Amino acid sequence: MASVFSRGGQGFLKCIGTRLSHAQAACRDILQGELEGMKAAGTWKYEHVITSKQGVTIRVEGQQASVLNFCANNYLGLSSHPEVVQAGKDALDKYGAGLSSVRFICGTQTIHKELEEKIAKFHSREDSILYASCFDANAGLFEILLTPQDAVLSDALNHASIIDGIRLCKARKAKYQHKNMQDLEAKLQEVKDARMKLIVTDGVFSMDGNVAPLPEICALAEKYNAMVFIDECHATGFFGKTGRGTEEHFGLQPGKVDIINSTLGKALGGAAGGYTTGPKELISLLRQRARPYLFSNSLPPPVVACASKVFDLLLGSSGYAEKVQASTDRFRSQMTDAGFIIAGENHPICPVMLGDARLATVFADQMLERGIFVIGFSFPVVPKGTARIRVQISASHTFEEVDRTVEAFKQVGKNLGVIN
Repeated sequence: MASVFSRGGQGFLKCIGTRLSHAQAACRDILQGELEGMKAAGTWKYEHVITSKQGVTIRVEGQQASVLNFCANNYLGLSSHPEVVQAGKDALDKYGAGLSSVRFICGTQTIHKELEEKIAKFHSREDSILYASCFDANAGLFEILLTPQDAVLSDALNHASIIDGIRLCKARKAKYQHKNMQDLEAKLQEVKDARMKLIVTDGVFSMDGNVAPLPEICALAEKYNAMVFIDECHATGFFGKTGRGTEEHFGLQPGKVDIINSTLGKALGGAAGGYTTGPKELISLLRQRARPYLFSNSLPPPVVACASKVFDLLLGSSGYAEKVQASTDRFRSQMTDAGFIIAGENHPICPVMLGDARLATVFADQMLERGIFVIGFSFPVVPKGTARIRVQISASHTFEEVDRTVEAFKQVGKNLGVIN
């Protein structure tokens, strides 16, 4: 594909009898310039090809031996759990590969309704609605809930899907400084005449591994008669004592937050899918009007069954959350003692801050040579000058694997002059 979007790709086009128009040629030159600029800046994102199933140990194309995986969102290590995989296989046999339709036409099966019930039960909410992804859940919510009479107040570092979802609505929009409660209160005062006010935040911010000050947000919501929405993609299933997320982490009563969006594609099976859970009236309205729900095929039965089995495991045990936290504590403390700067709070997202984009890429390459698979993050995924390697801890990582990874970080860090 890359050759087609380069001047060298014209030979291929001629072979199939296609000639570039002047506009097409100019477009290709512009795009090629953009691509070359990314490579020169060190921000080019290479996709490593995995030739095995997702897990703590994986096979990566070009590597002779298996490597330890420390960059997946597989927080609970359940994406290849035997019971989860078997549930998907059984659903494939019983319900087929897919529904070939959207939910309200002929795309709802019993397992979709059962999963929505489990999600609502897990979060102690009234109802829930499934989407193809949490990106879709975020795209579907704000446009339906908020009108020009309303106001939405969003943390400056919210996920791109939240930003895009808010852009679709016609409410008054205000962006408050990241985790800055004084600024949030000032913005709330500016929109105090709005019919409905919605404070929007990630529960855990995925690039930095830090946590929204949810008790303070909820207190301001009560003071100004506002609602609270949190995106729990990097919290559901493993954050908090029993994995109930940011509310539980802070010891808040379930239901303190009005609306929760989250994903099935990270800790909850790792396949795909997202959801909104909250008041039954909101969920009913989303079923009637949310565009990503109405115009996208329903989740495939094997995906639904895998996620449903994960909820069964979580509802039966809290040991997964305890294990991922223990390994997180171990990694963070050892890396800090070694001299690395680890951003965020006590969360399995552990950003190793390096600053320079090219350094982050080289660092990740040298880690892979030592059998540790991690990825360098740079602009535009994170702000310029804040490049990092985002390490993510799983419940399936053993202490020995954590220690081995820390030792590799030390070796590479010394080689590249990051630590002494």
